[in-house]
Amino acid sequence: MELHLFTFDLALVWLDLAGVFFFAVSGSLLAAKKQFDIIGSLLLASLVSLGGGVIRDIIINAGPPAAFTNPVYLLPPLLAAVLVYFLFSSIQRFTSLLTLFDAGGLALFCITGTLKALAAGMNPVAAVLLGVTTAVGGGLLRDITANEIPTLFDARDLYALPAFSGAALTALLWNTGAFNGLTAALIAALVFAFRVVAWRRGWRVPLAVRGWHRAGVSTGADSRARD
Repeated sequence: MELHLFTFDLALVWLDLAGVFFFAVSGSLLAAKKQFDIIGSLLLASLVSLGGGVIRDIIINAGPPAAFTNPVYLLPPLLAAVLVYFLFSSIQRFTSLLTLFDAGGLALFCITGTLKALAAGMNPVAAVLLGVTTAVGGGLLRDITANEIPTLFDARDLYALPAFSGAALTALLWNTGAFNGLTAALIAALVFAFRVVAWRRGWRVPLAVRGWHRAGVSTGADSRARD
């Protein structure tokens, strides 16, 4: 049993760190796009990659957030800022990179957030909500800080729905005993694909009021221009 818990905890940390890195790259890419300096890039990378996890750990009362107790969580934002610093001039023509890295972080964080909530004893519905909060929280902080329309509230995009899908599948498979490394990878791939395809094809959900139309959705410059 102890070996199983150790393996589960270790896998969760690695998944978490991968999500931190993906989100951190999205933060540094946005910082470069906004012409922030290297410190701003590092701070924005840290905010987006660690913000959701900090919210999660506070809500489940897990003690000091992992980002403040495990120094390894500080390495992905630092690596992301350095990589973007040296490589941005070569990759800036690929305008979809920010969305792709953001989708990777979203796919992993909706899983790890839900798993941590379930492991803390939360019921499946609450665990799904916390998984979604973990997944979208960092991106919301990133966009607000960079003075962008938050992707979460952008009428031209789907953001929360892919996270809801991944969190719900994670909770379902966990409670039926079918969650393992393979199913986790499948869920992450599904969420990633859902997010990217929705972005590329312009999938949308109805507006808050029936009969309203999206004024200006297809006009003007789109800061997340699709390739």
